[in-house]
Amino acid sequence: MFLTLHEDDKRPIYQQITDGIKDLIARGELREGMTLPSVRQVAGDLGVNLNTVAVAYRQLQDEGFVTVRHGAGAVISSRNARPVEQAELYKPLQTALTQLVLSGLTGHEIVETVREQLAQLQQKGGTR
Repeated sequence: MFLTLHEDDKRPIYQQITDGIKDLIARGELREGMTLPSVRQVAGDLGVNLNTVAVAYRQLQDEGFVTVRHGAGAVISSRNARPVEQAELYKPLQTALTQLVLSGLTGHEIVETVREQLAQLQQKGGTR
């Protein structure tokens, strides 16, 4: 598993870890049934506190992305096991679109950016 933390990122470290793992799942690099590295291993690899990684894993569990099995670690859950209302899915998109508009991008530039990002995501993970 390959995660990179960025000091200049405004998100807390646990959120960067959570978002990084979600990205790996979306790209198909982490698939259903795969076991995540231990909290201790990830903390050591990234040079962060164990509790920071534990918070990230707990958030992933709360959101249904992983199942934590005592003794077996955190295992990637089925995508279908995460029932999410469509309105909930659109909240982060709305926030991102608002930020893009406020940064001065035109509607056309935003659409092109979304297309490029989606193409990259699909290319890396072989998803549809």
